Formats: sequence, structure tokens, C-alpha cells
Amino acid sequence: MNAQDTNAGVPAPTVWPTLQAHDAHALIDFLVDKVGFRRAAVYSDGDRVAHAELSWPEGGGVMLGSYQPDSEWSRKPGTLGAYVVSARVDELYERVSRNGVEIIQELTDQDYGSREFSIRDPEGNLWSFGTYRGAPVD
Repeated sequence: MNAQDTNAGVPAPTVWPTLQAHDAHALIDFLVDKVGFRRAAVYSDGDRVAHAELSWPEGGGVMLGSYQPDSEWSRKPGTLGAYVVSARVDELYERVSRNGVEIIQELTDQDYGSREFSIRDPEGNLWSFGTYRGAPVD
């Protein structure tokens, strides 16, 4: 993804996966610099991130913050599994490969028509990127 991409014409996200991280600042940097998410908002106090929103240039996004084990909304770091749709999966695969990201599934054409690959982020979360947009809605 590059700086010329915009969210123009893409509907605002209505579902926000959330995750927490031991080092939220480092995870944000990883997802932005190495993968291609964009910082929409980051609210922090020193090393702690209270709330961050990262948008995906092709629509959607995630929310994250620093791990708070005593919080009612606590999510154990490294337990997220997310599928991210991209029409530019080959370009994205080249980007993460070039950036030294841990690839756990190489770029592959699936039997169901998707072209996809998977990575692991520094916290242990799994991210799959592919062309499959989901089953049509009746």
C-alpha cells in the first residue's frame, strides 16, 4: 500500500476487531510500517496505549491498546486471528516479504478461488490476507 491510496468511496467500518498488546506502540509501528495499515487515532500516556484505531486502505480496520489484564474487556495478547481482504494481495505479499515479516503460509491460490497468505506479528497474532470477500448475502 502506498500514500496515494485513499479511503474515498469505501464505507466506514461497522465491525471493529479488537486486540491488546504487551508493546502496543511496537505493534502499531509493525502494522503500519511493515504491513500497510494506517494510523487513524492513537491515544497514549507514555508507554501505554489507551486506544488506537488502524484503518485498512481497502476498508475496515482494527482497534488496539496496551494489555490490561485486570480490565473487564481484557484480551490476551497474541490470540487474534484476522482475515483481511485485499485486491492487491501479490503487492502486499511482496511488501511483507521485503520487510522481513514472518510468513506462516506462503502466497497460494486456494481451491475456493482466493489468493492468500498468512503472517505472524511480533505479539503472536495471526493475519491472513486474501482476495476472498466472503459468501454473497441472499
